[in-house]
Amino acid sequence: MKTLNETVVLFGRSMRHIQRSPDTIITVAIMPIAMLLLFVYVLGGAIKTGSDSYVNYLLPGILLIAVATGISYTAVRIFGDTKEGIIARLHSMPVSRSAVLWGHVLTSLVSTALSLVVIFGVALLMGFRTGAGIGSWAAVAGILALFTLALTWLAVIPGLTASSIDGASAFAYPLIFLPFISSAFVPTDTMPGPVRFFAEHQPVTAIVESIRDLFRGVPVGSDIWIALAWCVGGALIAYFFAMRVYRRVR
Repeated sequence: MKTLNETVVLFGRSMRHIQRSPDTIITVAIMPIAMLLLFVYVLGGAIKTGSDSYVNYLLPGILLIAVATGISYTAVRIFGDTKEGIIARLHSMPVSRSAVLWGHVLTSLVSTALSLVVIFGVALLMGFRTGAGIGSWAAVAGILALFTLALTWLAVIPGLTASSIDGASAFAYPLIFLPFISSAFVPTDTMPGPVRFFAEHQPVTAIVESIRDLFRGVPVGSDIWIALAWCVGGALIAYFFAMRVYRRVR
């Protein structure tokens, strides 16, 4: 209970920082929204995706890009606390060591969720429609939360070890561009062989296809199990290495 209370206090501290500087949520939402507008209204007419409207097809990939963008800010916040000695100061006090990191992780989950709500609102205005029921919505929220959790624990590592603020945030760039080599923007059967193989076997495609089927309100195939395996496995591995790095922080 003591660790939980301390985590809540540190989570509140981080959220107050975001409240005083809302550019985190705005920036995380603006870039994906700009891409949504660009691809739907400029390029969407030339992309064939079957029976779906292009905004319906595109939205799952845009949501994942927003998550990848948001966790770069998590790495920057942890980097700032490390370099300013705040984490070292907390370690010198009777504060649970795990509460320090979990405060940042909860902040990442909540701030990313707020950004996704903004993006979803814009998608609705652009014509996004869904046949998802309550169960499908809960499944979508769960997948996005797991994906955010996995990337957040990954962000902890550069946040603790980077030597500059640019280094702390740069690790997110490959993750932001990973959806471009997946089924997020175009069907994979239009891609040349090696690129198609990579696209069909990387985690983003399984996650995007699962969310797309859940939004359609149709039965989800094996993709959801592959997506869950990627998210849960990635979160556990990232957590293991993040804690190893964290134990060395004084």
